[in-house]
Amino acid sequence: MTTTVCNLPEKPGLAPIAGSDPEILILGSCPSRQSLLKGEYYGNPQNQFWKIVEMIFGIDRTLPYTARTSLLVEHRIALWDVLATCTRDGSADTAIRDPVPNDIREFLTAHPTIRCIALNGNTAGRYYARMNIGVSCTILPSTSPAYASMTLAKKAQTWACIRTRHIQ
Repeated sequence: MTTTVCNLPEKPGLAPIAGSDPEILILGSCPSRQSLLKGEYYGNPQNQFWKIVEMIFGIDRTLPYTARTSLLVEHRIALWDVLATCTRDGSADTAIRDPVPNDIREFLTAHPTIRCIALNGNTAGRYYARMNIGVSCTILPSTSPAYASMTLAKKAQTWACIRTRHIQ
């Protein structure tokens, strides 16, 4: 098995995507090797993130990545990861070792318009909780293809809370 480092030497971890006044911050755990090599959040075509975004916001998942992320920014949504780097075999979150967190506190200071933090799955939730940032969040069902115990429709229904920007 090949060890994947979230911060590959040839492709450092993904930078946050945010406009000037985001209201929602969606945090994943750490990008998969496929996402890092593509330089795209949720770059694995089996990941359901972009399907869910299409269902909730009508952003066509077949648009070029830059167009999709620009439309997310127009919806005042920011994307980033809880972890800046980690080591793991493959891309499974359960295999994460040596996690190093991103400076989410600094990001929130730089973006005071953020009112909601949505965590993409339980792994992101666990690492976020360890940071003791003090900003409430909600853990949403993972969009990873590894989380198959919930249907896409049910995941989208749960994720729809970000549309109202009032995550409780």
